[in-house]
Amino acid sequence: MPDNNPAGWEHAVLEKVALAAVTEQRRARRWGIFFKFLIFAYLFVVLFIAMGWIGKRDGFPSKHTALVEVNGVIGAGAAASADAVMQGLADAFKDKRTQGIVLRINSPGGSPVQAGYINDEIRRLRALHPEIPLYAVVEDVCASGGYYVAVAADKIYVNKASMIGSIGVLMNGFGFTGTMEKLGVERRLLAAGENKGFLDPFSPLNEVQKDHARQMLAQIHEQFIEVVRKGRGKRLKETPDMFSGLVWVGQKSIELGLADALGSAEQVARDVIKAEDLVDFTPRENVAERLAKRFGTSLAESLVKLGGAGVINLQLR
Repeated sequence: MPDNNPAGWEHAVLEKVALAAVTEQRRARRWGIFFKFLIFAYLFVVLFIAMGWIGKRDGFPSKHTALVEVNGVIGAGAAASADAVMQGLADAFKDKRTQGIVLRINSPGGSPVQAGYINDEIRRLRALHPEIPLYAVVEDVCASGGYYVAVAADKIYVNKASMIGSIGVLMNGFGFTGTMEKLGVERRLLAAGENKGFLDPFSPLNEVQKDHARQMLAQIHEQFIEVVRKGRGKRLKETPDMFSGLVWVGQKSIELGLADALGSAEQVARDVIKAEDLVDFTPRENVAERLAKRFGTSLAESLVKLGGAGVINLQLR
């Protein structure tokens, strides 16, 4: 029978439209959930990589040359700190697939204490693992504290244009007494202990303190010279200016016995160690560590400012 209800077809159409709208909403909701899941998964992966929880070294070749970098100024809290370099060396020596180690250096120097820690640790690890050779490979510069580290290696390889040497110690700073007089500024330093304001840059230079500083520098310089002589042995061809703080290009450093031969990290791995696959064991800071270090540095700087103490910048550079 024909439908006598004129509104029936309209009701059916509206019902279909409503069902289609509900279906579309459900489909859109599912796609929205899917894309949100992808976004959250991506963010979690990025976070995990930044925190250092994934992306660890794996899949090493069965035999490889371990690479540890000393890049930049050597100092506590720096990328080339003793803690970082020693951790990389320890991991490299422990790996059973390591055939040899390349310590790639590009450093103008830095803290004598940090450089000394690294030198001592290299000697200790070489004694524990005599079957694993360790070679220093110099890029642009290996001066002062960088060279202090390098002499602990079995051999030192350089580029013909590398800068090598600077076997000396310095203590630097500024004096502002003349400027203060011109500006009409009076320095008011109160201290218990006649040398507590040691080499204060806002006070006239004290000759007694200057002599004491020179004695300290001389002592550290002698320690540096002893380390170089111990590390290089009979290969060293000493000249009157060898320990004066001068630097030499790579080719000349070989002639002087400060280095052994020309070579890059890749060449040493391939031709000397005979394991051309380089695996980087240099510790890398993740985001959380960088933020924590930055906070700690800011706090330390604030404490120094509050303390008002003089800061001595003593470096092998």
